[in-house]
Amino acid sequence: MKRLFLLISLLVLSKFSAQNWATEDQYIQKFAQYAVEEMEKYKIPASITLAQGLLETGGGQSRLAQEGKNHFGIKCKEDWTGKTMRHTDDAPNECFRVYDDPRQSYEDHSIFLSTRKYYANLFNLDMKDYKAWAHGLKKAGYATNPRYASILIGKIEKYKLYEFDNTNSKEVLYAVLRMYPNLKDDRTFMAQLEPAKVIKKDPVTVNVPYKQTSYAQQQKRVEKIKTKAEILNSILIKSHPNEGLKYIIIPEDTNVQFIANKFKISESKLMKWNELETDVLHKNDIVFLESKNSDGNKPTYKAEAGEDMHDIAQKFGIKLNKLYAKNRMDEGQKPSTGQLIYLIDKKPRN
Repeated sequence: MKRLFLLISLLVLSKFSAQNWATEDQYIQKFAQYAVEEMEKYKIPASITLAQGLLETGGGQSRLAQEGKNHFGIKCKEDWTGKTMRHTDDAPNECFRVYDDPRQSYEDHSIFLSTRKYYANLFNLDMKDYKAWAHGLKKAGYATNPRYASILIGKIEKYKLYEFDNTNSKEVLYAVLRMYPNLKDDRTFMAQLEPAKVIKKDPVTVNVPYKQTSYAQQQKRVEKIKTKAEILNSILIKSHPNEGLKYIIIPEDTNVQFIANKFKISESKLMKWNELETDVLHKNDIVFLESKNSDGNKPTYKAEAGEDMHDIAQKFGIKLNKLYAKNRMDEGQKPSTGQLIYLIDKKPRN
């Protein structure tokens, strides 16, 4: 009996291992076509786009990709008017774009690169020189990881993604099939190659015997049932990307006294740690339950529209007076939109 249990366990483990190993291959099979289509429209190497998608999504498994169909971690910014979601990345509760389809995410990534002045020099490079593009992205500040270029190049060479730089949108699926011959047994994939042979069925109409309510209406009903106290009592302590600092996100308007009583911390400490001028707390405010650090968790950050230095200090878990000092700014001075804010080192003198 024990030997049978061990055998079954090994089979289950091997199955999951195989699925995990195939994750990135499956991502390539599914999204190579999008990358090639974007290459044709925006002159960005398909190998680069696909490698970035693989890296950003962990092979399509990230929360942003799964829930928001956001494959490149593009944040809301001031010009975004579509759907959004909150996700902790460099800082807690950051705003990210949500798409209806991953294809929109791929095109938005192309627009992002082709319309930002920081990346203008990339388009002077040879479109088939993926190494130059990888190093160019790192130099332009696309990512803070010093190994970003080598990681992209590693992905491209491991999976031979450079093959997609030499194809077009009409031939890309055949290129995928050459890389993954076993797909010939996949009816869904093969149907894309032979659309004329796909059997189309007439749509089926289903009569629903009751009136359906929208998601928004359902949410309103739920919120009516909940009381403000119940919502506030559900606050969970989170771990900040800046060395695991303990913090919370305020779910409903409240005050410092309520938070102090709930977490058994004095009001004066909460006011001091969070550099609060009043005891009023608003929805989505970040509140630290311990003293913040003297440095941020990334070298620099570009201020977004409407942000002040206190907002940035809370976002990155850095003491406000330290933030002003690092950026050679006077207390109360506001940053301009797009201003480079130094979070670790001191801003160089002009």
